[in-house]
Amino acid sequence: MRPEDRRTAEGILFTDQYQLSMAQLYFRQGLHEQTAQFDHFFRRYPDYGLHTAGYCISAGLAWLVDWMQEVTFREEDLAYLRAQRNATGGQLFGDDFLAYLKGCGGFDSLSLWAIPEGRVVHPGVPLSIVRGPLAMAQILETALLNQLNYQTLIATKAARIREVSRASMVLEFGLRRGQERGANAGTRAALIGGADFTSNVGLSSTLGVPPKGTHAHSLVQVFLALGSSELDAFRAYAEVYPDDCLLLVDTLNTLESGVPNAIRVFEELRAKGHRPVGIRLDSGDLAYLAIQSALLLDRAGFPETAIVLSSDLDELVIWQIQTQIVEEARRYAADADAILRRLVYGVGTRLVTSHGEGALGGVYKLVAMQQGGTWRPAIKLADTPSKMTNPGLKQAWRLYDDRGQATADLLTLEEEDPTKAGQLVLRHPNDHTQQRILERAALRAIEPLLVKVLDQGRLVAPLPTLEAIRAQRDHDIAGLDVGVRRIMNPHIYHVSLSQPLWDLKQELLAQLRQSL
Repeated sequence: MRPEDRRTAEGILFTDQYQLSMAQLYFRQGLHEQTAQFDHFFRRYPDYGLHTAGYCISAGLAWLVDWMQEVTFREEDLAYLRAQRNATGGQLFGDDFLAYLKGCGGFDSLSLWAIPEGRVVHPGVPLSIVRGPLAMAQILETALLNQLNYQTLIATKAARIREVSRASMVLEFGLRRGQERGANAGTRAALIGGADFTSNVGLSSTLGVPPKGTHAHSLVQVFLALGSSELDAFRAYAEVYPDDCLLLVDTLNTLESGVPNAIRVFEELRAKGHRPVGIRLDSGDLAYLAIQSALLLDRAGFPETAIVLSSDLDELVIWQIQTQIVEEARRYAADADAILRRLVYGVGTRLVTSHGEGALGGVYKLVAMQQGGTWRPAIKLADTPSKMTNPGLKQAWRLYDDRGQATADLLTLEEEDPTKAGQLVLRHPNDHTQQRILERAALRAIEPLLVKVLDQGRLVAPLPTLEAIRAQRDHDIAGLDVGVRRIMNPHIYHVSLSQPLWDLKQELLAQLRQSL
């Protein structure tokens, strides 16, 4: 794509046609400048088929904010919209509406609240809230959902992989299998969610993380095709990278050729005062090969060298590999714990594509309109109770029990302050028969989750570094009960409504049903 085409495709026209069509309708009706509020949230956790997430990790906010502050309606964009025709050949978008868009410039009129990146998030809780003129808030929808949904999806997958890796290093290898340049967003989200490093050089540079990688099978194949050997290929690699030598050992035969040749090169490196890094296994029965490779490396005096596993790994595959190692190690008089400690997981395709669940069902719903200085709450009535929205201006709070563990997220009206209540009534969002009462004295802390990030386009909250985001992720995950963190059949984490919010919702639903 040519640079000028990319500026158009990825600029302010990175939206759906119906957003612009609705914006012009609002303009014609004189509603375009009325202040509206939209909530962005997801309805359910990712379901990977055989296993389901019990929490998500928020990601994508910094890139969205950068994009919002950068894009504007350029003359080229307006010319394209002006050239669109309706079914009878007339101009689809009127000159007066296009003049309005030109006057807006970009998203400077919008304010944004969000749950910061790296935080644990749950269904029904707004990840972000947009407030501002109706037309521009509507136009923002597609880009906001695109950027926040995808990165949250990938960060969640990465967090699950990190959870099951038992503190072993996780490397992200997904660039070649990702959704074109969207793989950059996937890499960033993976680093937020749980990957320690990535092979993606460009993103590593922008994020200040050193890239990691070894070599491909083609390196060995080149030497073989030219009449040399696998050992020659390994020696050549070790000569160029004596202090970063990690060899891919499965091009020919892992246990009869690859590992013995790697050990020979490692011995030569050690004799020269260098410390080899390890080997990589990319095919076959990875659990069995990891055990046998560890035994060979141990006998040769390399008990600390890493064993990197790759080849379509995800959280479930890693769990299965670990289980097999624990079960089989005794048969070979091997120390299973020692083997597990030296493993490094290279995760690519199944991470960057969120294998099993290709999209996060994040939605962007109108919850309030301002009229004459008064906010009027809005609600969506649906046949499916879970698709009914929670109306009005809201804040989200996290409640921590006497152990310091997160016990529920509570949605309240904006003016409510649960920290000052002696007793909290938590209502199920849709089921009137389910509620619980918590005494304030039994809670260690109540924490607001939404932070104001943009005030009419101006950044008012500093965007944290990757290091700070990861620290927040670790803190939040540690604050979850073990049952919620389970890879299989996680325990349900409760998201509740306050009594005033529940009452408002029931009142609006009753009014809507009466009007039908």
